[in-house]
Amino acid sequence: MKQLSSLLKISVSVFISFFSLTASGGDPYRPSAGAGEAGMGYVCIMKNGFWSSFHNQASLAFNNSSSFGFNYENRFSIKELGTRSVGMTIPAGKASLGAVYTHFGYTDFKREMTGLACGMKLSDKISAGVQIDYFSERTSREYINNQSITCETGLLITPSENIGIGIHLFNPVPNSIRKTYLPTTLRIGAETYLSKVLFAGVETEMSSGSKLIFRTGFEYEAAKKLWLRGGFSTNNNSFSFGSGYLAKIAQIDFGFTTHEKLGVTSSVSIVFEIH
Repeated sequence: MKQLSSLLKISVSVFISFFSLTASGGDPYRPSAGAGEAGMGYVCIMKNGFWSSFHNQASLAFNNSSSFGFNYENRFSIKELGTRSVGMTIPAGKASLGAVYTHFGYTDFKREMTGLACGMKLSDKISAGVQIDYFSERTSREYINNQSITCETGLLITPSENIGIGIHLFNPVPNSIRKTYLPTTLRIGAETYLSKVLFAGVETEMSSGSKLIFRTGFEYEAAKKLWLRGGFSTNNNSFSFGSGYLAKIAQIDFGFTTHEKLGVTSSVSIVFEIH
């Protein structure tokens, strides 16, 4: 019975690993945090924001106050596929520092990521950032026990007040020097503010072993401190929508992302700013 139980746990773990990878169509080790970003289809590497700082560390350069936040992603209403994230940003002179931790899975199978980031302005129109990542994947009985370290870096270019260009590279380290495979991913995006209340952006993602992905998204300030969002991604023909509200003590965001076969993934996040 013990052997049967162990085999069952291994089978479930392998299934969840495969399911999470095929459902997301991307790198399962690097989860996407931020309900606001989810509502725009993750068109965010050129946009300033708390969670956007962990999609492109160059936007940390625009962080002027300490903040911390929490995010929960409920993928297809399956609790074993839930991702919990916590992050913090701290200004440090001419630079700004950030830390993020994510946990995916459940007791018998889980993936974790810890990242330390730094971003700073190189000039009035260019900022850059870098992040060191530690990944771990393990089961309860250690049939799988992998660790890996890599890095990611990004640029943010603002040729004018209403236009921004973002470039982000994840895992430039060759897989030949590590035991665990991690894909290399390049994201390039552009944004524009069509008015003071309407943001629109497009983004493309190229990842080793995956098809080219295009994304588009928008954010509209429907009322003071209230935002409505929407987006589309060619990855699984996914539509996104969401909203956000800035309260006195925190910003609360909700995001929903569809999958053409598997249903809806919901996200909620809350960010506190420390004055």
